[in-house]
Amino acid sequence: MQFTNLTDAELVLAYQQGQEQALSVLIARHKDAVYTSVFMLVKDKYLAEDLFQDTFLKIIKTIKEGRYCEQGKFLPWAVRVGRNLCMDHFRRMRQNVTITLPDGADIATLIGSMEMAPDGLERRQVQDSVRKLVEGLPEEQREVIVLRIYGDLSFKEISELTGVSINTALGRMRYALINLRKLIADRQLVLR
Repeated sequence: MQFTNLTDAELVLAYQQGQEQALSVLIARHKDAVYTSVFMLVKDKYLAEDLFQDTFLKIIKTIKEGRYCEQGKFLPWAVRVGRNLCMDHFRRMRQNVTITLPDGADIATLIGSMEMAPDGLERRQVQDSVRKLVEGLPEEQREVIVLRIYGDLSFKEISELTGVSINTALGRMRYALINLRKLIADRQLVLR
């Protein structure tokens, strides 16, 4: 059976029916977006890898137990699972000592990358520039950027996930974009 042509919902159903390869295709299809959203929230490669693995373990368990019911919305659901695991991690960290980096930044700040440039070197340069710009945003604005762009969540889903109104989520996105434009202009960056 050719799994690559199936929708996410069809892949989930095939996996539930015992076709293990369907899960491999589903993971391969969305691993970059899920990993990036986790990485941007935790700003630590090794922690992001652990949380990414935990995310897919939880996804697999949920599907196997027949509790998955997000028909047609696998990626937003997968990103929510990853985000929730990140938030659980941060809650546990708050109960412990806060970890700060040598430059004074909190380990829980946001970092990530965007794939906008066509070739390898140029793409990495753009990713690095964007990561630095997003890093400079206030936490609430970074979170909305991550959930909207990488998680492909609607503003309604973002508002429910973050516990704020839709207008607040929209406002945070608006201010994030204003701040990013200002940072790009101030630094005279060209992101192409």
